[in-house]
Amino acid sequence: MAKLNEIIQWCNQTLKSHEFKDYAPNGLQIEGKQDVNKILCAVTASQDAIDAAIEQGADLLLVHHGYFWKGEPYPITGMRGKRIKSLIQHDISLVGYHLPLDSHPSLGNNAALAEILGLRDIEPLDSNERYPIGNIGYLNQPMSAAAFKQYCTDRLGFNTIHLPAEKRSIQKVAYCTGAAQDFISKAAERDCDAYISGEVSERTYYEARELNVNYYACGHHATERYGVQRLAKAISEQFNIEYSYFELNNPI
Repeated sequence: MAKLNEIIQWCNQTLKSHEFKDYAPNGLQIEGKQDVNKILCAVTASQDAIDAAIEQGADLLLVHHGYFWKGEPYPITGMRGKRIKSLIQHDISLVGYHLPLDSHPSLGNNAALAEILGLRDIEPLDSNERYPIGNIGYLNQPMSAAAFKQYCTDRLGFNTIHLPAEKRSIQKVAYCTGAAQDFISKAAERDCDAYISGEVSERTYYEARELNVNYYACGHHATERYGVQRLAKAISEQFNIEYSYFELNNPI
């Protein structure tokens, strides 16, 4: 058993969450019971994830996509009201880490993606960022653009979308998980052969062609299912408490 405030303090320090300007609050978003025996982690705090936390008797739901995003309406009603009510009624804490969990050099989504794809010699995509959100890595051997699409599909279990460019050989790869398709311009500035993110926009098709960077959309969920699992495991080891992962395979 661990105390909620001790877990939050450790996570905030480990992820350096106070040093990020983010779109939602990082850390404790909804406070539940103070004694934590079990954590359920999930990518997003959906009703399915909440129901799983209730069913499994979890005291804390740890997510990458939590609540209270900038621009959301203030009233706690409808779908969001039901979610929050479910958490409060069952005394379950909601803890979310967004950009700090993307960025962390060992626990983060980007770090996991680099390992899964076998990228080496990792460097920041934007050298001006103190804690880079995007990165660049290198394949051991060049691949054709088509072969790299299949490689991403096989490694991530997601039917990768490839937007082609004139470059036919892939070795220098920029990447940022989630919905960071607009960073393709940064990849072009660094003369990357390819850029990976989770989602794709209509405009990205033209940008890939005109910037001459192969774009690979590998799934928002598929590229971000790893950070919460790594963080939950680290918490489990630090505080000797149980954790499990809830997978709802979002096709986006």
